[in-house]
Amino acid sequence: MYIGEQLINPTDKRLRLSAQLGARGIVIDSRPNAPVMASDDVEAGLWDGRKVAEQRKWVEGHGLTLDCLALDVGSILLDSLREPEKAAATAERLRHNIRAAADGGVDTVKYTVAMVGITRTGVVDGRGGMKCSIFRADEYKAENDARFSYWGTVLPEDETGTKPSPLDARGAPETCGQVMASEAGGVSEADGWRAIEYLVEAILPTAEKAGVRLACHPHDPAYPPGGLNGVHHVLGSLDGLRRFISLAPESKSLGFNFCQGTIAEMSRNPTETVLEAIHEFGPQNRIFMVHFRNIKGGYLDFREAMPDEGSVDMAACIRAYREVGYQGILCPDHVPFSEVDPDRERFFAFALGYTQALLQAA
Repeated sequence: MYIGEQLINPTDKRLRLSAQLGARGIVIDSRPNAPVMASDDVEAGLWDGRKVAEQRKWVEGHGLTLDCLALDVGSILLDSLREPEKAAATAERLRHNIRAAADGGVDTVKYTVAMVGITRTGVVDGRGGMKCSIFRADEYKAENDARFSYWGTVLPEDETGTKPSPLDARGAPETCGQVMASEAGGVSEADGWRAIEYLVEAILPTAEKAGVRLACHPHDPAYPPGGLNGVHHVLGSLDGLRRFISLAPESKSLGFNFCQGTIAEMSRNPTETVLEAIHEFGPQNRIFMVHFRNIKGGYLDFREAMPDEGSVDMAACIRAYREVGYQGILCPDHVPFSEVDPDRERFFAFALGYTQALLQAA
């Protein structure tokens, strides 16, 4: 087990900082990932295996490993329900990119099953006045969804005044085809599973043949019974994660981008639920990478938090990962915002150091 970072459009300078902070691995979350595109046509979205190899060697040149690339599934999930021809074209692109990742020496890609973004409803002050995204289901409003949710790689409003509103990016490639729940047209539980099964069936055989692992990020956050605006989050519970794995129980390529914060959000007893998930999916070798993050609160009412101040016992989680034999990357994610750290580099550095200390203590 080792610390690493998940970065969007990293520069040489940013990779140097990661190495200096003690990171070993890098996950590139760029969507779209222009440096690996086969042409200047970013909308086509096709990767070139040779350019993937160049990106991998560039990362390795900083003494780091390129552990994973983000596979941009766009709107394929909603399209599989509404526009099957568009979904089929996206599926072909995804299969091409999985093969290109393998050709370039990258054996893991991650993707999200979010159709409607990562839903948040506002911001509250944390320690020292840092700004923390919140989700309170009983305070949900479409206008807050638009401002405070994460859209693909577009960050939410944080009330620091240091960056544009995500409303300015509506429809941009960086939003990765995600929409507000009020715009999705309703997604029943049956629809949710039908869309996920479509995606898995479309890309898993290619990944298995190429020797690539598909790291699925569950729904963030868990939605209340009945969903929000008719949209259900079927991977918002441990039972949902179990059903997901049952789609291909023998496959070595089907697993999770295991987001501790997301799993903590599924329960009013977040530590117990996260530990249960680690002990269940770890021995099955279904944990392909970890978002090692914390929240304050739990199911339907939480705020994002620094790793040392939340409701999850992070030291117990480290011990659990060791017990189940997990040997992969631990990435900080979703740290709060602050006008005194507008790029959040210091906050991420704190999270890395905290995680490294836990590893050494364990």
